[in-house]
Amino acid sequence: MKKTLEVLGMVCPFPLIEAKDAMQQLQLGDELEVQFDCTQGTESLPRWAAEAGHEVTNYEQLGEASWTITIKKNA
Repeated sequence: MKKTLEVLGMVCPFPLIEAKDAMQQLQLGDELEVQFDCTQGTESLPRWAAEAGHEVTNYEQLGEASWTITIKKNA
């Protein structure tokens, strides 16, 4: 299953907080796609995923100040 979390317009650290909450609701192997435009999230989201034992399966810049990251729940 893949869930999309759109946190465009939210200032950091709220995209990370929302992603953590959403990830807790997923089953192992599910993916969370986070669409965000907070520059700090470009570092904090992948770092949190790695530290939590999850896998980043996709990470791309969509526009001048917007990104998407897909994180697979492994832990």
